[in-house]
Amino acid sequence: MPLTSGARINTNVAAMNALQSLNAINRDLGMHQERLATGKRINSAADDPSGYVISKKMEGRIRSMNSALDNVGDAQSTYGVAEGAYQKIADLLVQIKEKQTRFINGAFGADEKDAIATEIKALASEIDDIVSTTKFNGVSLLDGQYSESFQVGEGSSETFSVTFSASVSSASLLGTAAGSITSANVSGLTVDTGLGTVNSSIGTIGASLNRLSAKEANLNTAITNTEAAKSRIFDADIAKEQIKAAKLQILQQTSTSMLAQANTSPQVFLSLFR
Repeated sequence: MPLTSGARINTNVAAMNALQSLNAINRDLGMHQERLATGKRINSAADDPSGYVISKKMEGRIRSMNSALDNVGDAQSTYGVAEGAYQKIADLLVQIKEKQTRFINGAFGADEKDAIATEIKALASEIDDIVSTTKFNGVSLLDGQYSESFQVGEGSSETFSVTFSASVSSASLLGTAAGSITSANVSGLTVDTGLGTVNSSIGTIGASLNRLSAKEANLNTAITNTEAAKSRIFDADIAKEQIKAAKLQILQQTSTSMLAQANTSPQVFLSLFR
């Protein structure tokens, strides 16, 4: 910063120095006030170029993981719909098993057995109705064709496959289609095999839901930690910014006062002309 004896008044160097200092203080004060107003330490790339780039990369990771978290929720919902249907089918099979056992009764005549066969036929038809109406976003889940991948992590390769490969129907579970069930073939219905198939599918769903719960917890932890790392770079420390702003406000006042004094100091040389 240039110094002057003050005797040269054509250029008021002292006032220029005071103005330069005041402008610098105003710039710094404006920066800290902006940080206090926005809560962000970095409001433009010029504030911290490398910090801006790093924080934006972290923001991309956070958004990607949040989307992956949504995907995990959708996969869980898909399993939930399928599990509910399997459980209802299992309940129907248990009822069919009960009716089948009751059917084999020497005290019953043809009419009684026909009535039981009709009940079993209705229960088997309900199984087919459940299969046809069990869908997620319009896609059938229990027709043996469902197999979809869900991205459950930040990277595109971090996927989870949701598959229902077992074809579920009255014919596959009971060995006879609902429309063909009569008193003549009730005793031959493969109810135990069907229950085994359904219960196995329910068990697989349970294991998969446990895996998805673990992935959900891991994603939540990763999101929280990445948010914390981004905050340390990108967000303003309000306490520190307030301290710096208060200091600069005082310096602003003193610099303004010094500028006023520097502007009037050349007047002392008027006494030389008296």
